[in-house]
Amino acid sequence: MKRVGVIGGGSWGTSIANILGLNGFEALLYVRNPEQRQEINEEHQNSRYLRGFDLSPKVRAVETVEEAARNSKLIIMVVPTKVFRPVARELGEYVQGDQMILSASKGFELSTFKRMTQILREETCCRKIGALSGPNLAKEIMQGQPCATVVASRYEEVAQAGARVLHSSRCRVYLNDDLVGVEVGGAMKNIYAIAAGILSGLGLGANTQAMMVTRGLAEMRRVGQRLGAVKETFMGLAGIGDLMVTCGSALSRNFRVGLGLGKGQTLEEVLDSLGMVAEGVRTTKAVHLYAKQEKIYVPIAEAMHRVLHEGMAISEVVGDLMKRRARYEVDDIA
Repeated sequence: MKRVGVIGGGSWGTSIANILGLNGFEALLYVRNPEQRQEINEEHQNSRYLRGFDLSPKVRAVETVEEAARNSKLIIMVVPTKVFRPVARELGEYVQGDQMILSASKGFELSTFKRMTQILREETCCRKIGALSGPNLAKEIMQGQPCATVVASRYEEVAQAGARVLHSSRCRVYLNDDLVGVEVGGAMKNIYAIAAGILSGLGLGANTQAMMVTRGLAEMRRVGQRLGAVKETFMGLAGIGDLMVTCGSALSRNFRVGLGLGKGQTLEEVLDSLGMVAEGVRTTKAVHLYAKQEKIYVPIAEAMHRVLHEGMAISEVVGDLMKRRARYEVDDIA
């Protein structure tokens, strides 16, 4: 396996491609924007998303999904969930059944609540599919700071392939066969990152943040277990690990969305200034619809839906959350 296809040239896709290049693999990075492609190939920079960072010369931007797909035994999908299905459908025109695909996109399809790997199974002939998730901030990875990530798949071959191309002295790779749990954790943590940003914008302290993160983790586990996840997964890198980093770092775009809201900006103003996709906004809506249908208790996610999609005042939402009746901390206790 000499080359790996990466579909999506944003900050996360570019940082993944750079890890591959530093590990000695040719990374074929599909980038739609021609100026961006030229900059990557000639100057080894992606200044739109990762200004000031040099890319490995082994990262090569390509013009089409076909070029990235036809030449790669392993393909990594890193596109926004809003366009994931059409891009996966296009990818399906070029892949063969013996190729492997990893999804590094974190979220749910809004209309169906399907995970990204489920969409890959529907839109391509590939069955060797997995997911990549964990506490991975692109800029810290580009700085060479030590990090760890999870490759999850029901296929040992896929998990091992992901580890082979990504594992290094700067990036530890852990394997997991709980694909559902890894994807649910990676998606839902963005909801609570927005909530954490709001609390920070309001000037609230560590006690409040710890309460929100802990109870957010409980909500992630409830949804995950309803979908068939293993509860222990949420105590790992793709659960509490990813939740901690996105709720505690200004490098997290979802945290920055919440921070702006907490300081009084509108959602439209925050998203315009961000200039990048914040998956937590769509994920909040998807989880709201699913939890309502399945009658799953997710009060923080529901509160975030009222703020983001129903125009409810933040102060009113916080007050409602604090007035809920006392309950057992662990759901299994009757």
